Amino acid sequence: MTQQPDDILALDHLGKTFRVGFWGKKVQAVRDVSLTLKRGESLGYLGPNGSGKTTSIKCILSLIQPTSGKIRLFGADPSDATARARVGYLPEAPYFYDYLKPTEVLDYVGKLYGLDSATRKKRIPYLLDRLGLAHAMDRELRGFSKGMLQRVGIAQSLLSDPDLLIYDEPLSGLDPIGRKEVRELMAELRREGKSMFFSSHVLTDIETLCDAVCILDRGEVVAQGRLSDLLRMDKLESEALVDLPTDGQDAATTRLLAVAGVELMEQTGAMLRLRLPTDAVPGLTAAVVDVHATLRELSQRRESLEELFVQRAVHVSTDGQRTVPASRSA
Repeated sequence: MTQQPDDILALDHLGKTFRVGFWGKKVQAVRDVSLTLKRGESLGYLGPNGSGKTTSIKCILSLIQPTSGKIRLFGADPSDATARARVGYLPEAPYFYDYLKPTEVLDYVGKLYGLDSATRKKRIPYLLDRLGLAHAMDRELRGFSKGMLQRVGIAQSLLSDPDLLIYDEPLSGLDPIGRKEVRELMAELRREGKSMFFSSHVLTDIETLCDAVCILDRGEVVAQGRLSDLLRMDKLESEALVDLPTDGQDAATTRLLAVAGVELMEQTGAMLRLRLPTDAVPGLTAAVVDVHATLRELSQRRESLEELFVQRAVHVSTDGQRTVPASRSA
C-alpha cells in the first residue's frame, strides 16, 4: 500500500496472532487488514464481538505489537511519541481512580501530554462544561454513573486538542440524552476538521457520523468503502410512509399489504413504513386512495448499514439459523 500525503492512518496487511491456553494454541485475532483514513474523514470500524476491532486499535496505538503488516500514524511508526501526541484515545471501558475528581484526572492527563499550567487551567473547565460535567467537576468519581465516567473519558481524549480521535465504543453506557449530546459533539468535531476512527455497535450512529466503514468478521475485512458507495439507492425498489385513516386501520392495513410486492417494514402507531417494487407504486397509490389513507413520503429505497452488516458479518449455521460468530479475543 502506498501512503498518500493526506493519509493520517494507514494499515497495510495488519495481522495479530495470540497464543492461548496451556499448549499455546494460536488464535489469529486480526487477519490481513488494510485501510486508510484521510485527514478530516471519519471511519467506522465494525464487527461482531470478537472480530478483532479492539485488537486492531491496540496495535494502532502501539499498546501491543502486530504479528505482521505495517501501521503508519501521521506517516510515522505508531511508537513515535510525536505522532502519538496527536491522538486522543477513549477505550471501551475507561477506568479512573474513584477517589479523584474530574479536574484532577484531566490535570494529570494534561501533564502527561506536556501541557503547561496555563493551558490546562483553560482547557479543563472548558471541556468539562462542553461534556455537561461542569456541575460535577469537584465531585469524586466514586459517585459518578457509567455515563458520566464515559464523558470524563471523552473529555480527557480532547484535552490536547488532537488531530485524530480513536474511540472504542464511545457511546457505551450513555442514556438517550447523553448519546444525543455526545453524537452532536462528535458531529461538531468533524465540522472542526477532526479525523475520527471509532467502533460502535450502534449502526445508526455510524451512518450519521461516518464517511466510510470497514466491517470485520473473524478478524478479516468483509466489506469496506465509503457509505455513499456501499449503500446505493435501488431504482427497482421503493419505500413509502403511509398514515392510516382514523377509522378502520386494520382493514386499511390489510388492503395496503394486499398490493402485490408490498411488505411491511415497520409500524409505529398509525404510520406504516412499506417496501415495494417500484413498478408496484401505482397499485399502492390507488390502494391509499381507496382506504382514505395519506401517502406521506415515497422514495427510492437505500440499503441500510444494518442490512449490509447482517449480510456480511452474520453467518448462516447448518440448521439455517442466522448466528453471530461466538465471542473471541478482541
